[in-house]
Amino acid sequence: MPIKAAAYCRVSTDKEEQLSSLESQRKFFAGYIEKSDDWELAEVYYDEGVSGTSTRHREGFQRMMEDAYAGKFQIIITKEVSRFARNTVDTLSCTRKLRELGIGVLFINDNINTLEPDGELRLTIMASIAQEESRKTSERVKWGQKRRMEQGVVFGRSMLGYDVKDGKMTVNPEGAEVVRLIFHKYVNENKGTHVIARELMESGIRPMRVKEWSNTVILRVLRNEKYVGDLCQKKTYTPDYLTHDKKYNRGSEEKIYIRNHHEPIIEREVWEKAQGILAGRTLTEEQKSRHSCRYWCSGKLLCGECGERFVSRTKKLSDGSIYKAWRCAASAKHGVKKINSFGETVGCCGHSVNEQVLLESVSFVLKLMQINRKELISGMTEELQKVMHIPVQVDIKSLEEGIRRIEVKKQTLLDRFIEGIVAPADYKNQNQRYNNEIAEIREKINAQSRLQSELDYQTRKMKECIGYVNKYLDFEEVNEHICGEVTEKITVYNNNTLEVKLKYAAPVTLRYTTSGRGSSYSVKFICKNSLLS
Repeated sequence: MPIKAAAYCRVSTDKEEQLSSLESQRKFFAGYIEKSDDWELAEVYYDEGVSGTSTRHREGFQRMMEDAYAGKFQIIITKEVSRFARNTVDTLSCTRKLRELGIGVLFINDNINTLEPDGELRLTIMASIAQEESRKTSERVKWGQKRRMEQGVVFGRSMLGYDVKDGKMTVNPEGAEVVRLIFHKYVNENKGTHVIARELMESGIRPMRVKEWSNTVILRVLRNEKYVGDLCQKKTYTPDYLTHDKKYNRGSEEKIYIRNHHEPIIEREVWEKAQGILAGRTLTEEQKSRHSCRYWCSGKLLCGECGERFVSRTKKLSDGSIYKAWRCAASAKHGVKKINSFGETVGCCGHSVNEQVLLESVSFVLKLMQINRKELISGMTEELQKVMHIPVQVDIKSLEEGIRRIEVKKQTLLDRFIEGIVAPADYKNQNQRYNNEIAEIREKINAQSRLQSELDYQTRKMKECIGYVNKYLDFEEVNEHICGEVTEKITVYNNNTLEVKLKYAAPVTLRYTTSGRGSSYSVKFICKNSLLS
């Protein structure tokens, strides 16, 4: 009975001639397998326009490996090692996994069968050669790109204000007007990036590649040297030719900067004024640190109407006092809920909330916990004891030993198959039985490991929770620091309702009323649910 055979092929670019080659490869492998009486075609897997240095992004390859685990074929036919993978680690890792499943890989041009005794040794040598060739190719490409960059060839895609084609930049009149408008608002009208972003959205002007304008997008425009006619390249680089992951170039490689490279959109005088304003408004690292820590509830306030986060709003009153409140970010950015010029729903009708209300709501919930302290601690301790006394259900070491015994049987079966003592059909059936036994044992091990991890996690969390409750229920006076430490999330609703979620505690729903102003301002709360529910 013929065994199921799969094939794998790949081309590294999506150029027309390469895709034609891919189609030829697929036809070749289909015919190659069908000619053999010992094989029956399962499927020809392929990838187009992807690199061979890593298997992570190859969908066809990944699908082939998944089907291998599903037992859909018993052998894989491929052209050569460099088409399978140019990464030695990936090559050996994948072929070993396949061999554990009883699946061999036959490299036609290299005459390597991974099921043969010397298959892995020969494969290691050929994979290393392929990887080294890939490294040399990468170095040659990088060297060539750098030389072309030095000659002024642009590497990159079109952007707001410029079209990039064949390595040259030409002004896009429509986009250029938007760029000039941004610089005019920033330099001449002294508007901030948030205001500019909002005004562009309200004017019906669309940004490129992103859904809406934001201060981050505006800052990128203001800082981009291309708008003054200069060209800076190698802002990012690829440190590892195997992973192809890009990183920002912060001095790791030399950047290439060409002054007056192309037609500018912004005059240099305006550009330099913009950079001066940016430098003056940019926070130092120390200021950033202080800024990120100055609000106890930053990132913890959510709008119950739209789900957006709340942002701080501070203003000085006529009597000299400071009024601090928090407002939904969607409302602060777009105003009330409405349909914008693009037909999209923006804004929010969520109300703002006084910071004093938030502070006193946390204090109120902490006092509720003080009242119920004994019940809380008792319940937590009881749960902890239950978790700590759950018995271990299986012996993982004995299960692992069982897998090792089956692996020995599998190796013996493979040796007998290679020697011709065991028929292909018998090998396939017995090997599948061994694989099923191993899979069942591994599932038992995984289930026990998951249970033990969950028990360890619950034990740790319970102990943390008890220590936490003991620590923060001994306070004499609630301040911003304590509120910041104990608060996990506060959801703000319109009808003077808050849902306060403290760490290690159930959420508490509060209704509040306020009275007075300034020093006479006061808040009263009504708890809508039980703290212990």
